[in-house]
Amino acid sequence: MISDEVCEPDVFDNIYETNANNLRNFLYYKYGDLNAAEDIVQESFIKLWINCTKVAIEKAKSFLFTVANNLFIDIKRHEKIVLNYQKSRNTSVDKETPEFIMQEKEFMDKLQHTIGSLPDKQREVFLLNRIDKKTYREIAEMLDLTVKAVEKRMQKALIIVRKEIGKI
Repeated sequence: MISDEVCEPDVFDNIYETNANNLRNFLYYKYGDLNAAEDIVQESFIKLWINCTKVAIEKAKSFLFTVANNLFIDIKRHEKIVLNYQKSRNTSVDKETPEFIMQEKEFMDKLQHTIGSLPDKQREVFLLNRIDKKTYREIAEMLDLTVKAVEKRMQKALIIVRKEIGKI
């Protein structure tokens, strides 16, 4: 059988001697990484040896170049995935200390409690202005009030919020 010839050590050695340098150079020129190119040449020949009964001697060179190119592409694809993962991890890591995070949470809890305890009319004006970014004029039109009435409610709300938040 012709395909069994690749499994003969002398034939395999001849294929290696004939193609190893060309394969390494092909990979090195294409991808610019000599160490990786040499490793992939070795892996390609291992795959040829494992599949020697399935590869005809006249197809050995083509098999080696195809396997080597695919292995290199797989390595580069994996490197890209690792790089993207590292980038996503670096951007999502909190730079604050645990103490800062705890203080921030306490502050937010205190702020929410304080806003919740405001009288309804003051809370409404405060949230419309600070959260919804409405102007006093827009709030006055929405609530059918004068701008002065909105200003007065906001002033009272701010006095309460500053007093309560100042206690932290």
